[in-house]
Amino acid sequence: MTQTAPSSPVGADALAVLARLGVSLATGGDLVASSPIDGAEITRVAAHTPAEVAEAVGRAHEAFLTWRTVPAPVRGAFVRELGELLREHKDDLGRLVSIEAGKILSEGLGEVQEMIDICDLAVGLSRQLHGLTIATERPGHRMMEQWHPLGVVGVISAFNFPVAVWSWNAALAFVCGDAVVWKPSEKSVLTALACQALAAEAARRTGAPEHLSQVVVGAADVGEALVDDPRVPLVSATGSTRMGKAVAPRVAARLGRSLLELGGNNAAIVAPSADLDLTVRGLVFSAAGTAGQRCTSLRRVIVHRSVKDELVRRLAGAYESLPIGSPLEPSTLVGPLIDAAAGNGFDAAVAQARAEGGTVVAGGSRDDGVAGGTYVRPTIVDMPAQSAIVETETFAPILYVLTYDELDEAIALHNAVSQGLSSSIFTLDVREAETFVSAVGSDCGIANVNIGPSGAEIGGAFGGEKDTGGGRESGSDAWRAYMRRTTNTVNYSTELPLAQGVEFL
Repeated sequence: MTQTAPSSPVGADALAVLARLGVSLATGGDLVASSPIDGAEITRVAAHTPAEVAEAVGRAHEAFLTWRTVPAPVRGAFVRELGELLREHKDDLGRLVSIEAGKILSEGLGEVQEMIDICDLAVGLSRQLHGLTIATERPGHRMMEQWHPLGVVGVISAFNFPVAVWSWNAALAFVCGDAVVWKPSEKSVLTALACQALAAEAARRTGAPEHLSQVVVGAADVGEALVDDPRVPLVSATGSTRMGKAVAPRVAARLGRSLLELGGNNAAIVAPSADLDLTVRGLVFSAAGTAGQRCTSLRRVIVHRSVKDELVRRLAGAYESLPIGSPLEPSTLVGPLIDAAAGNGFDAAVAQARAEGGTVVAGGSRDDGVAGGTYVRPTIVDMPAQSAIVETETFAPILYVLTYDELDEAIALHNAVSQGLSSSIFTLDVREAETFVSAVGSDCGIANVNIGPSGAEIGGAFGGEKDTGGGRESGSDAWRAYMRRTTNTVNYSTELPLAQGVEFL
């Protein structure tokens, strides 16, 4: 079917990439796909109805019934093929991420590399899904645990990582024997359709069930239909804390499982001994990278009074040198915010910070030198205290500076927010570093030393505490969330002793 001509060169670029990725789009949809680069419409996509979501879940469930019987290493072959297709189409898919999410090209490509990496991890994992043999008090018995496929996994993702978050969940779910139904953000449907095309091709090449991977697109009613379906034992939802607090009770009402990756209000403590050259580089990327639109973006820097002035001076100088513009230009380091609403949130946060006593030392305004889209200047605000706006996550490049005198005070400030995702300390003092990563230090799911809080490798479990939701994705033992555990006791004797010394008959 033909497509209506896009209204901008960026849109034409996107449609050309989609064609190369094998995505066929029909006309007449009611869901607008646009690019934050210029704000122009790319195309329109037909949204699914709740009834169509139910049909997709049904197809995925039927695929699961077959897939769960396939040996895990054979399931790994499907994920390996998906990884190979991602390698083959990395440039195109990375460019599409930049067009649809506004990330600079290196970050768009880096997100696809994350997908490749998690596929590699999952392929290896497919030969290592393991339980335990457990000591039993009963002679002639063996006790063990096994992990079995869970079912259909619902994945709800946000715009800022439009493809990587799906892959963190899907690659693990597939090797664990599950099917996946994915509801992407309404702001990033094209990248989702591209990933689905690659997954479908991987299934075709390896003989995996046709409907093992499904994508449903639309507004809140589509997500609600997925969340409420009793045939979906696990819902993995990434987004705002507000969204997570809506999803979790609905899943819990039917006694399903939730895996939540929600908001962050990430901080870095800068100690007196910190290597400031290293620190500035780490802080600038963490705070200004992706235009501050990562859940792990640096929002707060808590700096020792003795080095505050020097650090702020260096940070402000670095901020002034950041090229802002189209993320498709190789020289750009800061692209657009996702939409006008995000720009309004930026303006409101800067105004509130000023009202609460803050002093803007860099940025603080829109960038009118960029045509189209919503572009802002990365901003540094020196705050007298950790006020209400500092405790609020604003999805924009705003960095609040706070001052401390003793490490205990810095850690208390760090932990005194409702979110608990990622954190870091810059110090050359081993005692300070070890204190920060100890039980009395950072209360976040990620605690780093001498690197910023933004960006994580797929080998470690990713997620956070408190209002961040408590979920873990990606590496380590995160795979267990996608399986069900059984404990087995086998009696190979001719006796029947009962546990705890109970005697009966």
